[in-house]
Amino acid sequence: MNTTTLPIPKKQYVKEIGLIAAGHGLTHWYPATFYLLLPLIGKEFGLNYTEIGFIISMQYIIGAIANLPGGMVVDAYGKKGYLMVLSLFWVGFPYAVMSLTSSYWVLLICVSLVGIGNNIWHPAAIPTLAYRYPERKGFVLALHGMGGNLGEAIAPLVIGSLLTLYTWRTVVIINVVPGLIMAFFILLNVGAFTVTRQSRPDAVNGSAPEAWSAKRYRQDFFALLKNKGLILISFSAMFRSLTQVGLLTFLPVFLAYEMGYNSMIVGVCMASLQIAGFAASPLGGHLSDKWGRRRVVMSSMMLTGIMIIGMALAGHSIYFVIFVALVGFFLYAMRAVLQAWAIESTPKHLAGTGVGLQFGITALGGVIAPSVFGIVADAHGLYAAFYGMAITIILGNCLVFFIPETAHPSPSTSTH
Repeated sequence: MNTTTLPIPKKQYVKEIGLIAAGHGLTHWYPATFYLLLPLIGKEFGLNYTEIGFIISMQYIIGAIANLPGGMVVDAYGKKGYLMVLSLFWVGFPYAVMSLTSSYWVLLICVSLVGIGNNIWHPAAIPTLAYRYPERKGFVLALHGMGGNLGEAIAPLVIGSLLTLYTWRTVVIINVVPGLIMAFFILLNVGAFTVTRQSRPDAVNGSAPEAWSAKRYRQDFFALLKNKGLILISFSAMFRSLTQVGLLTFLPVFLAYEMGYNSMIVGVCMASLQIAGFAASPLGGHLSDKWGRRRVVMSSMMLTGIMIIGMALAGHSIYFVIFVALVGFFLYAMRAVLQAWAIESTPKHLAGTGVGLQFGITALGGVIAPSVFGIVADAHGLYAAFYGMAITIILGNCLVFFIPETAHPSPSTSTH
């Protein structure tokens, strides 16, 4: 039976969305922690901006590679809760190993493992929520996104405070505990939560989903690559990611190195970025359900670029932090909207793969941004890197012009 046709009790609605959003928060908590640790690790290891950037690039390189296999596993396996638990463990554990090393190369291996774990979560969680709440998928995915924003907002405050008392190596060991607790609660409540695997669109009405076949999956996957709407949405999300990862990598470095802030103040500034995003996410999701995805995405991208330019022009004044918050508001307002738009362009039986493909392409922005902006910062200074980030988000907006308001699957993969 398709679970999306049944009314969902309010208590169950709150529990499901709450747990999955909280778990999503933890998958963002750990990377947010690492961004705050980067200035300390960079100084201890004697790294330049390019080497600091490459650490984050490595995480996204592995994540981009892992997304598609992750999507395939999700489509072939029904018990999404177990995959979410695996993701939380896989994201948190490498940070504990990181505390034991003084090698730059071991550090790269650890962040690579984080990249794999982090990209199991989205293909499992996003289709689950989108198809259980189809009429409000933009809003529900925004609530899921708010969990990520909350994790990224709280982590800098908590970790910034801990860093005033302990070394970064001690902090990363302490930091494993929240992930283990959250994994336990998800396992306890939705570990066996199963979403019926969707039939192919050419299946007879009412028939059970056919057995998973590598050959049929391969055919469907190549058809999915021809889905113009999905591909354009994914590349628009890539430019957004390029800007976001560039900011998350070099904003704390700028605040620590150029403005001389301590770890606690850097944590407060980074939290302001996420708190603004937390407020913007449900608003963006709701407005996209009401007014359409394209209008919200285009407005948010343009305003993000303008705010980044304002941030760079503000320099060392208090207005810098205000512009940081505004960047967070508009940057995160569109995240769930792009995800909902991609889900709408993907056949249900390939939902996990569609999310995996979108996040795989999106991760390319994370691969490119830290290294490229690190090279720019070494050559021309961090302000030049910020101007580059503004340009990338505006370029992403140009792609949106070519995406129809409702991006339908190509005929060969239509769900109708």
